[in-house]
Parts: sequence; structure tokens; C-alpha cells
Amino acid sequence: MNVLVIGGGAREHALCRALSLDPDVTALHCAPGNAGIAQVARLHPVDPLDGAAVTELAVALGADFVVIGPEAPLVAGVADPLRERGIPVFGPSGEAALLEGSKAFAKDVMAAANVPTARSYLCTTPAEAAEALDAFGAPYVVKDDGLAAGKGVVVTSDLKAALAHAAACDRVVIEEFLDGPEVSLFAVTDGTTVVPLQPAQDFKRAYDNDEGPNTGGMGAYSPLPWADPALVDEVMETVLQPTVDELRRRGTPFSGLLYAGLALTTRGVRVIEFNARFGDPETQVVLARLKTPLTGLLHAAATGRLADFPALRWSEGAAVTVVIAAEGYPESPRSGDPITGLAEAEAADGSTFVLHAGTRLAEDGTVLSAGGRVLSVTGTGKDVAQARSRAYAAAGHIALRGSHHRSDIAAGV
Repeated sequence: MNVLVIGGGAREHALCRALSLDPDVTALHCAPGNAGIAQVARLHPVDPLDGAAVTELAVALGADFVVIGPEAPLVAGVADPLRERGIPVFGPSGEAALLEGSKAFAKDVMAAANVPTARSYLCTTPAEAAEALDAFGAPYVVKDDGLAAGKGVVVTSDLKAALAHAAACDRVVIEEFLDGPEVSLFAVTDGTTVVPLQPAQDFKRAYDNDEGPNTGGMGAYSPLPWADPALVDEVMETVLQPTVDELRRRGTPFSGLLYAGLALTTRGVRVIEFNARFGDPETQVVLARLKTPLTGLLHAAATGRLADFPALRWSEGAAVTVVIAAEGYPESPRSGDPITGLAEAEAADGSTFVLHAGTRLAEDGTVLSAGGRVLSVTGTGKDVAQARSRAYAAAGHIALRGSHHRSDIAAGV
């Protein structure tokens, strides 16, 4: 199968890495890609938000299948012209992707489907925001209604900071604070059948002990030894299947990857947010443990054949990812610096590997930083402790001027 992946971050590198290991993949392309993806796929320049350009590229390459990685192209409706040309695509339509593109839309879907989530208000003026913040009290949770690259949410006990974030957004969803640990659960769906993957936990704050600003994610691990074994079944029954059913009822079936960000509160499971694609950095650890070839799973979802797909197979071990971020991330990341130690960080047996997010190749072949979250260093092992030890040992080989990473990813698990 000739496969084209759209995107250029660590999530897309993880997807390309998994696809490249699948014997059913005869040719692998990525657009626009990055320096790491170039090692496993042929790169092509394209504006990932331009549906016509992406479609023409897919036709020119003779692609049998297209996988759209990032949220922005999905919300922009890039999957739609591909489907109109008869090309199977993994990723929801522009209308269905509003589940991530609009917090208000997601809340409306959850209300209709009786999905448990936080109480909330949609606010369009400073006065409405102030009233909502007063109603819920601290800690304040303020979410930009639209896409914000994982950094549109402010959780703070500082009322002035909450009001300032609300004022900076056109529309905000202000909701009650949800206590308890957070869990990410991915599910592959063809719009009717839903197949859950394994849960993971990520670390969103920039610094150790969950301090510093919110980021797109500084690390993750899977599985979750402390989680209730019945968690996945419960989320399937109360969250994932009802959401997919409601979107199909509305005439906007969701086909692709449905990501539920969950809080395990004292009152039960509650949905924090939905995403319409694989999450970063959770994808890095979840796919590291998936033994079922990825191509067949995603293609079955894209072609409406998921009900007949065999049960997924998983490794019995664990995976941990540590994100190495550029100096100044997330406020003003520095770029253009050389990265060394990449080869030394990768184990010959595959137990550690490096996934590129914000990188590019210089003319002389040097790998340079080109983004905020630059690399995801992933370790695997018999358990979380061993995977964590390997991930941090691998990260220790990498040198990037001024870079930083958390030292407490999966600590004590």
C-alpha cells in the first residue's frame, strides 16, 4: 500500500515509524515532514491546510491511503476533498472535527449524548466571563473555544490571570474545576464501530512538579498500572460510543481517531476535552506498545470495515516518552541550533528511539532545532520503571543549547 501522511511533528514521526515497519506498506510519503521523518519516508513540500494541494499531491503520488495527523488540517476540512476524489483517508471531516475545533460544539454533543463532563458556560464578553468565574470560584478553568495548539487552556487560582486569558479570546468556555488524575484514551472509529487503544497519561506543565505554563505536553507513559482495569470499558460505554453515535445521528459521522481527555474525579469519570486526532506525546508511547500492524487498523476505519477487524494485540511491557524542548519554550522558543547525540540515544534493539517534532536539516546534513518541542525520546521496557530509566538515559546523550526537559515523567509509577 502506498501511504501519504500529512504533518510534520513527533506524532507524525511516530505514525510514520509504525507504518514503515508494516510489510503491507510498499511506499511511504510525508508532507511536509521533518528531519527525523526523512529517515523513514519520502518528504514533499505542501501546505497541510490547503485541501486542494494535499489532494493533488496524493493523486500525483498515486497514494492508496492518506493519514492526516494534526488537528489544524482536520478542522480546516482537508479530509473532505480527498474523500471526494475517492481516496481513503484516516481523519474526520471538517464538520466532525469541530469536536476539537470548538469547545462549545463538543459540550453540545456531550450534553445530547449524556456524556459526563464538567459544568460550563460559553462566554463572549468580559462581563459574561467575570460572572461565570464568580459562579464557579477558584481554581478557575478558562478554555479558548477554538484551536490553540494545546496551549489554549488556563487553570489558575489567580482571578486576574483568568480574566486576562478570557479577554484575549473571542469566545471562551469557562467550566468547573475537575479534581483527580488525568488520563488520555484514544479510540479508532469508522463512525459506527469504536475500537479503544490503551490509556496513557501525559504531563502538560513545562517544569517538574507540574509547575510553569501549560504546554502541548512534556512527556507521557503507558500503561497505567494504578488505573482500574475496568476503566477502558467504562469510558467506551459512557463516553466514546455515545459520542460517535450522536455525531452519526446528527449526520456528521466521525471517522478517524477520537481522543478523550479524562479526569478520574471523586464523582467518577468526566471528559475534560475531545481531540479529533492522535495526541502528542501520548501517541509516542501508545504506538510503541501496539503489536497489531497499524496500516490495517487505520485503513479499516477509513473504509468502514472496523467491525471485522481482529482484536488488537499489545506488548506486555511499558513505554515512557520524555520531551526535549527548546530554550524559551513555551513562551518564545529559540530555533536554529544544532542537535547532537541523536544516534547515541537510539538503541540497536529498538528499546529506545528518538522521534522528531521541531527539527530541520541544514544544507550540510546537520539536524537543527526548528520548534518549541524539539524531540520525543522514548524508552520501552518490561515495566514503567525500566522504560523510564532507558528514556532518561537516552535523553542524556542529546545536546541542544539551552534545552530543557522534565525530570519527573512517570516518577514513582
